[in-house]
Amino acid sequence: TIPILYEKKEDCCGCTACYAICSKNAIEMKDDDEGFEYPIVNSELCVGCGMCLKICPIKEAKKGLH
Repeated sequence: TIPILYEKKEDCCGCTACYAICSKNAIEMKDDDEGFEYPIVNSELCVGCGMCLKICPIKEAKKGLH
């Protein structure tokens, strides 16, 4: 399963943690129209390990709110 790193820009801080931890180089950081970088998952390279979701500081913070 290809991970969904964020559904809207507010759910991503652009920290590049997911990009840095991906051992398959399946995540690329792309600039938006305002120059902020957001991760894009390449479905052909992704093996669905989930490390990018586990390292995400925003997803981790949201877990603590439930």
